[in-house]
Amino acid sequence: MELGKACISDIGLLKKLRVEFLTEDKGYLSPDEINKIQEQLGGYFQQHIPVGSFIGIIAEKDNQVLAVAFLSIFERPANPSFITGKIDTISNVFTYPEFRRKGIATKLINRIIDEAKQCNVSKIELYATNNGRYLYEKIGFYESSYTAMALEIK
Repeated sequence: MELGKACISDIGLLKKLRVEFLTEDKGYLSPDEINKIQEQLGGYFQQHIPVGSFIGIIAEKDNQVLAVAFLSIFERPANPSFITGKIDTISNVFTYPEFRRKGIATKLINRIIDEAKQCNVSKIELYATNNGRYLYEKIGFYESSYTAMALEIK
């Protein structure tokens, strides 16, 4: 198995993998939602891959994609929790069902952590599903003292 860093030529694949992840996570995406998501993703990846504020790691074997993980890097005003001001968010950790429970996601996350260290990141955040929680805790992630909250703007 090889872990590779996504580049501009992988945008079509990244869009496909994102939609597959979201479809599994949400249960269903309408064709309209898929079109809107893919349209946004194209511009997002075009903008963020070249400057390094997005990193996608793809696991492949024999030219077959096994899994993927995304890392988005943000810079905020520093505080004691993230002294460099750089915070990463891991998202889209997705392994195809036939390749699960083989340690692939662990390797992806460890590679993502290495990439974050190279970018001088102070903190990595993520939202874990119940299925992924054990994996993240095993690697060293912990529950934050903050409650995740959101406001959807329509």
